[in-house]
Amino acid sequence: MRRKLSEDIEAAIKNDNTAYDSSLSPFAAKNSAADRRRPDHEDIRRPFFHDGDRIMHSRAYARYIDKTQVFYLIKNDHITHRVLHVQLVSKIARMIGRGLLLNEDLIEAIALGHDIGHVPYGHDGEKYLSAECRRHGIGSFRHNVQSVRALDRIEDLNLTLQVLDGILAHNGEAHDLLIKPAFGKTWKAFEGEVKLCEGTNDEHSGILPMTLEGCVVRVSDTISFIGRDIEDAITIGLIRREEIPEECAQVLGDNNRDIVNNLVIDVIENSYGKDYVALSGYTAAALQKLREFNNTDIYNNPKIKSEAGKVGRMFSMLFQTFLEDLEKGDKSSRIYKNYLDTFPEEKLKRYLDDTPNAGIVRDFISGMTDDYFNDTFREIYLPTKRRL
Repeated sequence: MRRKLSEDIEAAIKNDNTAYDSSLSPFAAKNSAADRRRPDHEDIRRPFFHDGDRIMHSRAYARYIDKTQVFYLIKNDHITHRVLHVQLVSKIARMIGRGLLLNEDLIEAIALGHDIGHVPYGHDGEKYLSAECRRHGIGSFRHNVQSVRALDRIEDLNLTLQVLDGILAHNGEAHDLLIKPAFGKTWKAFEGEVKLCEGTNDEHSGILPMTLEGCVVRVSDTISFIGRDIEDAITIGLIRREEIPEECAQVLGDNNRDIVNNLVIDVIENSYGKDYVALSGYTAAALQKLREFNNTDIYNNPKIKSEAGKVGRMFSMLFQTFLEDLEKGDKSSRIYKNYLDTFPEEKLKRYLDDTPNAGIVRDFISGMTDDYFNDTFREIYLPTKRRL
């Protein structure tokens, strides 16, 4: 039985929620404006807080625990994985949001869900999966779109428009000087932007969040990883701290603590009381320069790409195998046992009606953890010792 609050306590909490909305910036997203596709059970939790809970209790969120952030196939227990990155984005974004008097519940929900759609082996995995998707006629793969698919279509959490929009629009240019929300979006406009993202070959589609909270998560995504990736690269011996460009170190610092602190302060100082989120010109320039350093010396460093070709072939082989399993109706395949068979019957019918076979394979592979991806490959392609 589900226990309920007494009427007087429930009324007091509702009054507190109204007071919370009144305490926010005039440009903040209000809980009273939360927009769901269909009516849903609401309790003492504010709607965006409720969304954060739904995301955290989803099956997709649990799989963050073993997904690559940047460095894969590196034996070191102290480098960042996707689950830690998401927590860092949430902390940083909420810190900025508090300084700007924004809705922290909305910020947290967007941050928790923003990378749900990332695939095994990080951005390299996304590149390989995208190539397979194009080869099989379903367009490029975009992790922001897949995050929306996982939460809205596959698990059907009935999240608010504001949260799904923030997740879809979370990835943009790292050196955005100013991000102004596209206020007033509707569900129809959101669905149009989903299709736009699906149809582009460009990593950044140019769409903007509909809330300041979404803009804060977008800039916090970069703040959370730019210095942290440097620390991880130093930890594994890929770069030395002295290699950080001097012009970046002078403005932002040469360690993650200072980089985060300086960027957060700059954002708050340049955004307070405004209907946009902004960086100062000199800080944005230093951030862009640091991003270029990370791209060259870390993300595309040949020392961490030695196994990339093998990973690419693994994606290709698994995609083709699962596609054949669907076409044959092989119910012993993992794509049935560990994916399609987990859907409730009514939801499965809708999903199959709306999703081509290649799309089902995309959804299955993108949801895998690194370990599950590797285990699946071993099970299908490598021989196993057994007793007669």
